[in-house]
Amino acid sequence: MDRTSTIRPTPQLVLGIVVIIVGILFTLDNLEILSASHYLRFWPLILIAVGMAKFFDSVGRGGRLIGILFLGAGSVLLLKNLNVFSFRLFDLWPLILVIIGGGMLYQAVVRHAIVPADADGTISAIAILGGVERTIGTQDFRGGELTAVMGGCEIDLRDAAIQQDEAVLNIFAFWGGIELKVPENWIVVVQGFPIMGGFEEHTHPTKDGPQKRLLIKGFVIMGGVEIRN
Repeated sequence: MDRTSTIRPTPQLVLGIVVIIVGILFTLDNLEILSASHYLRFWPLILIAVGMAKFFDSVGRGGRLIGILFLGAGSVLLLKNLNVFSFRLFDLWPLILVIIGGGMLYQAVVRHAIVPADADGTISAIAILGGVERTIGTQDFRGGELTAVMGGCEIDLRDAAIQQDEAVLNIFAFWGGIELKVPENWIVVVQGFPIMGGFEEHTHPTKDGPQKRLLIKGFVIMGGVEIRN
């Protein structure tokens, strides 16, 4: 059977390309071939890369919304650095109120975005300036998506089970935290990308009996993710 592999714009792929480009620029600067400072004005491309990766790697509306916000912020700052238009960052401080109000409105209107995993085996939760606590007991857990922006998610999966070999959980934490509790017969594999943040994996999987794999992907930006039994 023929297998065709496709390259998807995952967070690791997009940010990996950005890191390679930055490394090449500084190497050329050290060799006095070009001036890296001339290209540092393009730093908002990092925000655009994060937004693109989050948008294409998300499975829910909340994750795509976060991706669009990063895309918008990066695009505006890039246009400013290119002198397409000018403004002072201090002039944008009222947008903080817009973000806070938008987060409150989102949680008030779209509360159904938190889907019980017992419905279809997946979970989708978003916490903006607040907290989400869920206990999942489905016996056919397939993964899902968790987003925490200046908030926190606490998900207890210790009563859940994975029927397939692997479940994939996409996470995004920006100035927020995500705490996961998993069964002891799960093997946790973290493929996330931390930026001024971190992943902490404190699980102790048992060696006896069948073991299932939980694959964790996504971003942690100035936040933290903790996985434990």
